[in-house]
Amino acid sequence: MDMGADGGADLAACGQGRVVERELCPTLTNGRHVVTVNGRERQFIVKLPETYDARRPHRLIFTFHPMGGSAELTAAIFVSPNGTLGVYDLLGWANTDGDDIDFVDAMVEAVEAALCVNQDLRFSTGFSYGGAMSYAIGCARPEQFRALGIISGAEMSGCEGGAPSRPIATYQQHGVQDDLLLFDNILPMRDALVEANGCTPVTPEPIPVGNTAARVDYEGCLEGYPMTWVAFDGGHIPGYVDEGDDVPLSTKNIWEFFTQFE
Repeated sequence: MDMGADGGADLAACGQGRVVERELCPTLTNGRHVVTVNGRERQFIVKLPETYDARRPHRLIFTFHPMGGSAELTAAIFVSPNGTLGVYDLLGWANTDGDDIDFVDAMVEAVEAALCVNQDLRFSTGFSYGGAMSYAIGCARPEQFRALGIISGAEMSGCEGGAPSRPIATYQQHGVQDDLLLFDNILPMRDALVEANGCTPVTPEPIPVGNTAARVDYEGCLEGYPMTWVAFDGGHIPGYVDEGDDVPLSTKNIWEFFTQFE
């Protein structure tokens, strides 16, 4: 909105659809950005949809990279952050003393000051260490995020309080042949999410049949807090594809899971 033509102020729409004087509107465009968290500069990449409209609230999706990855390697929809150096000098999400959760808070504040975000539709997803970070968000910020997408992740970034204290809608998948984050070791994390969401546990444990993954859409969950679990016959990979399909389960299923929320 530009009111300069009739002598009024030069106005712009920025975060949450606010209309302010243009010079007061924070700038956040496609590309790399930096925030200072606990005295250290942290980097993240923003990618706006081609149809971005500052007058309409949008979903905000965080995609966290695996250990050794970086923001550039994650197919971000909105925000893709960089972790910190850790084991073997690789970037990861150790979340020491909640430092990475503080980073998430800072990114949310920076993004939502400049862009129009539906604050009821924040999401987090990631593979491996990125899935672990998404789980940590579910433990620490369940009221601020609508849903998680955990791809072959474990409890490596911690869980504030030791277990999820409130429900958070979750899609989770893991390979039964995963030799890095063992399948049986993941089940307590999954079961904690099932309990937090008030879902009815499933017995016996569902197992994949050949090249077709086993999927459970849990029943009895608290209204608005669905949970889906997928076990596939594969290892520690993000892009497992069911037989007869050509799209990775994580790509298709997580997008469908997130977009069910309006």
